[in-house]
Amino acid sequence: MWLIAMFDLPVKTKKERKIYAGFRKSLLELGFSMIQFSVYVRFCGSEELAQKHRRTIRKALPEHGQVRVLTLTDRQFEKMENYVGKLLNPNENAPRQLTFF
Repeated sequence: MWLIAMFDLPVKTKKERKIYAGFRKSLLELGFSMIQFSVYVRFCGSEELAQKHRRTIRKALPEHGQVRVLTLTDRQFEKMENYVGKLLNPNENAPRQLTFF
C-alpha cells in the first residue's frame, strides 16, 4: 500500500518557511519521496506500518496550514496517470520486498 501526504503550508514569513522546511524534512526522514511539490509518497508493506507513519505525521503537524494523508492500495496507485507535459510517464514501482516463510 502507498501512503500519500499532501500539504499546503504558509510560507510568507521566514518563520513559516522554516516550519515548512521542518515538516518536509520530517517526511523525508520517514522515507517519503516527493512526487510533486507538497505531495510526498511512501510505500508501506503493511497497514501497521502505514498506521505508524500516520501517527508520526500527526506529531509533526504544523500549527497552521493544511495536511492530508491518504492511503492507496497498490492496485489503486497503479491506476494513477502521471503526465509530464502531454507525455504519459510510468508511476513509481513498489520496492522489492523479501518474503520469509
